[in-house]
Amino acid sequence: MTDYDVLRVFCGPNGGYGNELGVIRNGSLVPERDDRQELAAKLGFSETVFVDDPERGVIDIYTPTSRLPFAGHPCVGTAWLLDVPELVTPAGEVGTRLDGEFTWIEARAEWAPPRTLRQYPSAAEVNALKVPPSGEWIYAWAWEDEAAGRVRARGFPGRNDGIDEDEATGAAALLLTDQLGRALNITQGAGSQILTAPQPHGWVEVGGRVVLER
Repeated sequence: MTDYDVLRVFCGPNGGYGNELGVIRNGSLVPERDDRQELAAKLGFSETVFVDDPERGVIDIYTPTSRLPFAGHPCVGTAWLLDVPELVTPAGEVGTRLDGEFTWIEARAEWAPPRTLRQYPSAAEVNALKVPPSGEWIYAWAWEDEAAGRVRARGFPGRNDGIDEDEATGAAALLLTDQLGRALNITQGAGSQILTAPQPHGWVEVGGRVVLER
């Protein structure tokens, strides 16, 4: 088994929760896409990153079943780990910055994989949701405090790959921010925190805390 780091991305204020991410720092050890896909499935994280050039920030992202041109929590986690000014993904160049306890990326909504953004009348209704049938990636959300931009959300990938609920989803947060056109403070899953802010010319910043799990 190739050596890899495990991070938790979008942790809560106390450092708990967050979405686990596998990062293979030396991606050249697994050069073929089929082998990368097999390893990502074996590791079983919602996403696994292969770093192809750590100095330039060139990365390749996989779920257990597919390759992604861009994804939010893998980019935030890898930006924290590599501490580079940008990441190079198949979708485009992702700006990065570290600001105190938060790591930020800047990306475009059109890079994000399709998500169904489904608004509910209250946070309590989002909390009570059962895992829906597979087939559609659903980002369920509701306002906790609309004036303050506070959102309650849960993510259901619907891929039938063993990840029934995604604890923290940067790409969906990016899409929601782009749709609403305002900064958001999102509590997702069991207690993860995602911050977002729209930027000029169609860019959106997504930020969160990252810790090294092992």
